[in-house]
Amino acid sequence: MDPILERYYALENKIKSYNPALDTKRLFAAFQFADAAHNLQTRKDGSPYVTHPLSVAEIVAEMGLDIDSIIAALLHDCIEDAGITHEEIAKSFGPVVADLVEGVTKLTRVVYTSKEEEQMENLRKMLMAMAKDIRVILIKIADRLHNMRTLKYQSARKQKEKALETMEIYAPIAHRLGMQKIKWELEDLSLQYLDPIGYAEISTELAQRSTEHEKFLESIRSQIEARMEEEHVHSQVYGRVKHIYSIYRKMYSQNKTLSEVYDLYAFRVIVDNIPDCYNVLGYLHDLFKPVLGRFKDYIAMPKPNMYQSLHTTVIGREGIPFEVQIRTWDMHHTAEYGIAAHWKYKQGLEGRLGTEEKLEWVRRLLENQQDTDAEEFVRTLKIDMFADEVFVFTPKGDVINLPAGATPIDFAYTIHSEVGNRMVGAKVNNRIVTFDYVLQNGDIVEAVTSKSAHGPSRDWINIAKSNEARNKIKQWFKRERREENIAHGKLSFESELKRNNIPISAITPEDVLSQVLKKVAFGSLEEMYAAIGYGGLTSQKAVNRIREELGRLNRLHNEKAAAEKLAQAAPQGGAAVTPPIPPRKMRTSESGIVVEGLDNFLVKFAKCCTPVPGDKIVGFITRGYGVSVHRADCPNADPAKRKPEELGRWIDVSWAEGGKDVYHTSLQITAKNRDGLVMDIATILSTAKVKVPSLSAHEVGEGFAVISIVLEIQDVEQLDTVMRKLNQIQSVIEVKRAGG
Repeated sequence: MDPILERYYALENKIKSYNPALDTKRLFAAFQFADAAHNLQTRKDGSPYVTHPLSVAEIVAEMGLDIDSIIAALLHDCIEDAGITHEEIAKSFGPVVADLVEGVTKLTRVVYTSKEEEQMENLRKMLMAMAKDIRVILIKIADRLHNMRTLKYQSARKQKEKALETMEIYAPIAHRLGMQKIKWELEDLSLQYLDPIGYAEISTELAQRSTEHEKFLESIRSQIEARMEEEHVHSQVYGRVKHIYSIYRKMYSQNKTLSEVYDLYAFRVIVDNIPDCYNVLGYLHDLFKPVLGRFKDYIAMPKPNMYQSLHTTVIGREGIPFEVQIRTWDMHHTAEYGIAAHWKYKQGLEGRLGTEEKLEWVRRLLENQQDTDAEEFVRTLKIDMFADEVFVFTPKGDVINLPAGATPIDFAYTIHSEVGNRMVGAKVNNRIVTFDYVLQNGDIVEAVTSKSAHGPSRDWINIAKSNEARNKIKQWFKRERREENIAHGKLSFESELKRNNIPISAITPEDVLSQVLKKVAFGSLEEMYAAIGYGGLTSQKAVNRIREELGRLNRLHNEKAAAEKLAQAAPQGGAAVTPPIPPRKMRTSESGIVVEGLDNFLVKFAKCCTPVPGDKIVGFITRGYGVSVHRADCPNADPAKRKPEELGRWIDVSWAEGGKDVYHTSLQITAKNRDGLVMDIATILSTAKVKVPSLSAHEVGEGFAVISIVLEIQDVEQLDTVMRKLNQIQSVIEVKRAGG
């Protein structure tokens, strides 16, 4: 039998093991569709490309996901790599599969201006995809896992990039979704390329001591099993050496060698019910000596990623400490596959509805990053996604989960933003504490509030640990204290300028100020001061960006001065030197367009392609209407279509420095029609602070709509950002510019 076909039938059998009612005809049709779509493509290792979607589908099946998810995994690269449309997939396999494939495709379809922006947009897109349908992320994680398994065939640069992205984005998301098994593998595979020497040292030493490890694991496992049998507890006991990245992190954070890391071992005791979990804990503490302060009850207080187990660290007769996790089989499946475990036992709609409450943290994260710049968003999100947790109680006994190191400020804002804004004091275990008190597991916390409170202090932003609290404090200052923000921001900014030896007079000239403000993405100095004042931007970052822009402007000035000096210099002695060709005369019109060789002219922007600064452009001399400016990729400016008698009327034009503030351009959006579509588009444009002189929408049949928009845009960078955000709206299929 053909090896690929053999793998397909193995996949089919794997799915049947948990879904006996599998529609094999539909699954096989999807496999054939993927095989045909990728027929001429191969992987870097030379294997047929279809082996990749097959591998991804196998991982998705291991998670126990529904048939739509597995078919979407088989087809996940069809839109991006094989030119198949959403409509074709929907026609053959239904709209749900098509939406999942489109969702996975959209997660990889963006170009960014900075590493921080790239990470922020990747995380933001993933959070949005999670909020809509968690299966999109599960398929994407499976895709990344297989790509990491085959990363050795990529270039060294690509290996580093993918490994870093996996460690910073995919592993944290897998962790937050409770998918520990996949998280561990992603971390180990990433470490292999990020620190190959460190990885090799640990794996080699573990291999050399494998006999010793196996002997210890078997000894402890047999002792636990014997005690469980004696107590008539039905159980399964597993022992393992902790995964490489976990050991690596411990070695480097505590500056230890592998031989100095004692808690290398972890055991699991899996039982039938919760009472047995607590009984087993007692038996283990009788069998081995417990380590004080190393017991955690995640059954009574589950982690936000749904993880439940009892954790205890004990020491055996050998004097070696080891961790034991005690859980039920349901808890075990959730610990291995996290949120994906819900599909295995609750196929279809019921399972999906059950995840909504568990994904509330996704919606909170999306709400809390609105006023955060890229670098801050990525940094704080990693804390929220990856930090250890601390569990505290309200005075009424409700459990509140916070990141480790959290303070009463974090507690208050987790309860409600108004509780945080009105807090004047805090009590922990009925004792008054300071706002920077670090909360401990089991603390009973009370926020003391007052209606006459003046709101949060600026210092709270530095004291708060959670992204949620920090952003709610910033939002309060942004809303309530604009004048104070401007004054505070101006003082901080000018102090930072002084520290960098930049006089304020260097940025105030009008031609310099417009470029500087564009660099920091604000319309005026006052807006920038306000952002610094409420914490949306740091003065250090603002000054760093301004210093870069001043350096660029200074270089341009020097180059221009040097060119003029060279042009004026007389030849020195010897042979005759050809005088330099004088520069062609350049003029700037009020429209911001430079036209070569013309003194007096009118400029108009072609409505067929509506160019904006940053676009490559070309000019056409019209009869009686001056110069018409087209985008270089406009069909009407195509050199192949130009009439011979008009060739002399096509001229070179370019964008001038300091042109108009805004330019009109047109976009066309194609989307599946639904309630609220136009409202979602208007919200994105409003958030982006883009004026819309015109917006019209009409249906084009078969449930689709076309929305035409005229925007006021500063340049192509701003336009690209707007188009990227519009592309992320649910049911949007394409966003394109008019013409071109």
